[in-house]
Amino acid sequence: MTSTPFPFTAVVGQDDLRLALLLNAVSPAVGGVLVRGEKGTAKSTAVRALSALLPPVAVVPGCRFSCSPGSPDPGCPDGPHEPGTATERPSRMVELPVGASEDRLVGALDIERALAEGVKAFEPGLLADAHRGILYVDEVNLLHDHLVDLLLDAAAMGASYVEREGVSVRHASKFLLVGTMNPEEGELRPQLLDRFGLTVEVAASREPDQRVEVVRRRLAHDDDPAGFAARWADEEAAVRARIVAARELLPSVVLGDAALRQIAATCAAFEVDGMRADIVMARTATALAAWAGRTDVLAEDVRQAALLALPHRRRRNPFDAPGLDEDKLDETLDEFGDRGDDDPDPDPDPGPDGPGGGGGRPPEQGPEDGAGDAGAPPEDGPGEQPPSAPAAGGAGERSAVRAAEPFRTKVLSVPGLGEGTAGRRSRARTEHGRTTGARRPRGALTKLHLAATVQAAAPHQRERGRTGRGLVVRRDDLRQATREGREGNLVLFVVDASGSMAARQRMSAVKGAVLSLLLDAYQRRDKVGLVTFRGSAAEVALPPTSSVDAAAVRLESLPTGGRTPLAAGLLRAHEVLRVERLRDPARRALVVVVTDGRATGGVEPVAQAGRAARLFAAEGTASVVVDCESGPIRLGLAGQLAGELGGTAVTLDELRADSIAGLVKDVRETGSRRAA
Repeated sequence: MTSTPFPFTAVVGQDDLRLALLLNAVSPAVGGVLVRGEKGTAKSTAVRALSALLPPVAVVPGCRFSCSPGSPDPGCPDGPHEPGTATERPSRMVELPVGASEDRLVGALDIERALAEGVKAFEPGLLADAHRGILYVDEVNLLHDHLVDLLLDAAAMGASYVEREGVSVRHASKFLLVGTMNPEEGELRPQLLDRFGLTVEVAASREPDQRVEVVRRRLAHDDDPAGFAARWADEEAAVRARIVAARELLPSVVLGDAALRQIAATCAAFEVDGMRADIVMARTATALAAWAGRTDVLAEDVRQAALLALPHRRRRNPFDAPGLDEDKLDETLDEFGDRGDDDPDPDPDPGPDGPGGGGGRPPEQGPEDGAGDAGAPPEDGPGEQPPSAPAAGGAGERSAVRAAEPFRTKVLSVPGLGEGTAGRRSRARTEHGRTTGARRPRGALTKLHLAATVQAAAPHQRERGRTGRGLVVRRDDLRQATREGREGNLVLFVVDASGSMAARQRMSAVKGAVLSLLLDAYQRRDKVGLVTFRGSAAEVALPPTSSVDAAAVRLESLPTGGRTPLAAGLLRAHEVLRVERLRDPARRALVVVVTDGRATGGVEPVAQAGRAARLFAAEGTASVVVDCESGPIRLGLAGQLAGELGGTAVTLDELRADSIAGLVKDVRETGSRRAA
């Protein structure tokens, strides 16, 4: 990595991305930006380049929490601050790593000194560093849930609180939240998604000339970062000056009643939840007008604000593609527009960005102008497209059928107590949850067990010379609380797509059931995988991933027909789990086999399937067989398969939340018997 960042104005194309970032630079109250797109599309490049354009920040000298000299935080841990001289520092962009600890984010409190001396010895975290700057989270969709909760709290209250057994520290933390993500790796929690003011979808251009310009600029920067930045210095200075001018103009911008009606009508027409969308649209439209050098908000500002602020707020489940119907948007704006009150001149003089002020345009390209997409390194090129759904040939192949309407399922959990990634499915030892005991800390103390610590220190008070009311605590007395919460698992679906499952009504119900389980996996923060078998072989339709919607796409396009190679499906699933254990040993698996239990094709297909199933039982892998057998005469083959797997069998009807009250109990009891 070079010390000289890639210039913001040198990023090729990506107009919406650059505009969204600039609007937040003009008005941080807009609420940040979420950038969604494939890898290698200049997401991180543009975000990191933005900080160089932001004006410097005036701070109280020596304050670790960046208090403003004009209005210092009265509760600042480094305060109180007396009126005096101010100093300036560059605006910061603080990056939050996906694997950061809670103490790294919010700061660390010295528990030993707090208990023994009553001193709040506090080491600030990233939330303090980001105050009055940018907090950037790359791959924000992979951020652990407990860190997401802390971010939500800080974003909502504008402050960070560190609590350790009754000892607390509070400091201001107001920041511009910018996140980037690749949707193929999983979606964001709705609560965090709504916290981003704007969202932008980015993709690499497929035009050769544009891609050439991207590579040319990237190579020029890598060969001579300082020289490349110098060639763009004038453009960078011009944009920096324009941001300052827009900030100064912003308080003078008038948001008229007509524009407010359009904003309210648009949010109502697209059925967004709550009122945050209305507020964000109003602030964005105002910032667009200021960026264009105007003091009045036009209909085109409202339209651009809707395109940036609404798409991610319309999603009802993780399988809905973000987006906005622009024809419907235009109809709503026309219906509730009122040119007579707020726009007396339908064709105003061209402003700094062309006719009508053009609030929706980022800065012009500079000396190496090109219309490409992103100045990202070529080695981080466009994401590889996912493979198509399996389409093994065979007699009697039928086209894919649509899934039935999904429903709410009962939770399927892995028996025992795990130590995997935090989630919402199975019991696990975690850093968060209910306290179940205490132990000596391994490394830094993160969660103090106060009663156990006092109990360990109490017998030694006389020999330590205690004379006052305070407790004399040594490091050896400290006890870490052990906690039990929930973990996310790997839910591996093994789906029978053979001819015996090919009745259209039946396969529609099967797909609806799997889709319902996928929705449940999304809510519980699981990884998912999909193995299908039909004809003469089994295929991994989707390797284990956090992108639940990718599994839904594969499922929807799944054709059926041919024989039933059940053994091949189980063996392929067993191999997938073997590889996944090497990558992530702590994440436990739950295998969900969706079949009628029939096995045909090959030599001794039933015996082969039984031997394959017993591999899972021998390793203690939790499993559930969803019995898809239908008709008045049932052979009970799925139940026999569940017995070989050491798991539980349920019918499609029993999978519904209101029909399988005892399912989790059955799975756990089966696992307990197997462990015994």
